[in-house]
Amino acid sequence: MASLSEYALHMSRMSAWIFGEVARPTDSKSMKVVNMFSEQPLAKKKETYDWYPNHNTYFALTGTLRFLGIYKDEHQDFKDEKKCLKKLRGKRKPRKGKEKRSKKELRNNLFKKHYVQL
Repeated sequence: MASLSEYALHMSRMSAWIFGEVARPTDSKSMKVVNMFSEQPLAKKKETYDWYPNHNTYFALTGTLRFLGIYKDEHQDFKDEKKCLKKLRGKRKPRKGKEKRSKKELRNNLFKKHYVQL
């Protein structure tokens, strides 16, 4: 039997190139690399990206259950108690624009008035 014509070789290589197969015969060492690149990347494998649970969902769910009284979160209870005690003592965050900036402006205005009078 005669070998394939040049046209048939060209068509077989082009077909292999289009369908993602190896175009020319390769040894086993090169085929290992070809197989490695042909499989799905590690980041797209389900075992990789589903390794840890979805924390946002669990956080929202436990918050809802805590609100309904089904779930007791000791740490969140402690934080809420501390926040409540701070509020009772009058120690809370200053409102925006009412603390440092207004004090600076007041100090600058007093300085300007005092400086103009001299």
